[in-house]
Amino acid sequence: MVAPTCGDNEFVSDIQWKEAEEGYQLEPDMVGVTTDYQQEKLTTCGIDPDVFAGVADPSFFIGIAIQAGVNSGISAEGAVNMVQSLEVVRPALLDELLLVEGRIESVQEVARGDRVETHVWFSDQEGQVILRANRVSLRPKPNSLEKGGAGVRPEPVIKDVSVLNQKKGFQLTPDIVRNYSSEGNSIHYDESAARAGGFRAPIIGGGMGVHYLMADLWASQSPDSVACNIYFRRPIFWDDLISVGVDESDTAFGLLKRDPGSEPSVKVGTEMELLNLG
Repeated sequence: MVAPTCGDNEFVSDIQWKEAEEGYQLEPDMVGVTTDYQQEKLTTCGIDPDVFAGVADPSFFIGIAIQAGVNSGISAEGAVNMVQSLEVVRPALLDELLLVEGRIESVQEVARGDRVETHVWFSDQEGQVILRANRVSLRPKPNSLEKGGAGVRPEPVIKDVSVLNQKKGFQLTPDIVRNYSSEGNSIHYDESAARAGGFRAPIIGGGMGVHYLMADLWASQSPDSVACNIYFRRPIFWDDLISVGVDESDTAFGLLKRDPGSEPSVKVGTEMELLNLG
């Protein structure tokens, strides 16, 4: 079966689920981001789609890569993104069809479940790889409430939020997060599923949070290529007040959340570390 272009809003319901295993090859599919889909989803997030000036926001390929795994029989239910890398050799165009391929690089058993590293890459009609989206995710044990125990955590990119240039805040709501979210991982839109996963409420998907960081980058620099590492430090709930913070060098971006019950009250939910910009 050929995966729908992102924007067709179709999902496979008759998949035979498989265990994630090292070396497992994802089924090649044709995918892409339609103009209407980008318009709809970014507008839902409160982001101006015109920031991207006719190219696809690379953040979408986080979700498309996950969906490629789902279409290949690897369930995303309950999985939590931990580390994501994006390498954009050149931006994908809106409505451009790309070939997605990938494989599971490793599966490591940790205290809270399985830590899975997956590599996914996207090629254009000439056979050139234009984007890579590799990630490490945690597949928790059912009803696991154990804290920590998810393997090695990279050092923080942002050590002091007070030095960041903080942008205007944005209030998330359950309706916004539900309207953005896709089927396949109910911790993003179902309260009982989120609680079973150890969260007080549904959390936004990793790709949804990265939209805010990428939009800020594109608004200021409109890169022809970019390589970055993204670290998901804390869950961002569907009722959090968020904002983007950028360091003085414009190489570290943080999606910040306000927690009035803690000190400091502003904490980093997601970090994006620029490695290369062209």
